[in-house]
Amino acid sequence: MATALVTGASSGIGAATARALSSAGHVVIAAARRLDALEETCSSLEGPSIAVAMDVTDPASVASGLEEARAFAEDHGGITWLVNNAGAAESAPVGKTDDALADRMLEVNFHGARRLTEALAPLMIEAGGGAVVNVASSAGLHGYAYVSAYCAAKHALVGYSRAAAAELKEKGVRVSLVCPHYVDTPMTDASAERLAEKTGKSEEELRAFFASENPGGRLVTAGEVAGTILELLADGESGSLVELDGSGDAPDGE
Repeated sequence: MATALVTGASSGIGAATARALSSAGHVVIAAARRLDALEETCSSLEGPSIAVAMDVTDPASVASGLEEARAFAEDHGGITWLVNNAGAAESAPVGKTDDALADRMLEVNFHGARRLTEALAPLMIEAGGGAVVNVASSAGLHGYAYVSAYCAAKHALVGYSRAAAAELKEKGVRVSLVCPHYVDTPMTDASAERLAEKTGKSEEELRAFFASENPGGRLVTAGEVAGTILELLADGESGSLVELDGSGDAPDGE
């Protein structure tokens, strides 16, 4: 049994990951900004869990949340697994991507994961080992129009994760990446809503477009991503990168 901290656990991939971990017998620390939604996630879990309010873009919030998380984890062997899932996407064309937008994308999609990894990796080493799974995106591997800042932030997360994997492997901490294409989550719904306002197309048309952009021709499910995360945490090779494309079968990791 492991104790896992999952960020962005109030909905979507994070909530699905919390459920998968709990169903497999692990202790869950669910973290996100919305405490009420987190408590709803925890109420659906089978085993020990706690909801921790945490804004990964705010160092003070991260420090406070980690203090609460570590106190809870003391009775469960300490935090040995970390899932950096918190993220956000905003769109703007090149030429309209200002510093504020770029900074927001980097803070939530890169620096948040970096902060938690930097804080918890030394504790995992001290405890004898652990595992980190960073949820990036296919946008961390490819370029997409109108989301240059988001792509840049996810590319940064991929690069950081690969470097951390190489450095921490011999110290007993495995670092892996999951890079889903479009996933059927509230974040995708929000993207469809924003684009509907700009383009005049319906949200249903835009969701169908997103699905068609996936190589598998459908939206990836949050459960598929959660299952992959659980496999990587449990016995994945350090430095593994799995790209989920909606085909139903995850391609071999790098």
